[in-house]
Amino acid sequence: MKRVLGVVVLALVAVAPSTASATIPAVYKNCTNLNKTYPHGLGQTTARDHVTSGRPVTTFTKSNARFAAAMKANAGLDRDKDHIACEKH
Repeated sequence: MKRVLGVVVLALVAVAPSTASATIPAVYKNCTNLNKTYPHGLGQTTARDHVTSGRPVTTFTKSNARFAAAMKANAGLDRDKDHIACEKH
């Protein structure tokens, strides 16, 4: 009986981490880490890059939910407050 209980516990432990990781958003400590996943930045679907010179970035990943999760974890990722985190060409 102990053997059966041990198998059940191991099965639950093996399933729990993969289910949990699918729902927990990645936390980005800085723009270098965020740009590894989103090379041109991450922004809201209606965001427009604010630039004073050059071309605005338009190739950033657009996702309201991912942007909100990133901002909740680290609001400093969107320094210019244009609703695009860590944008770069």
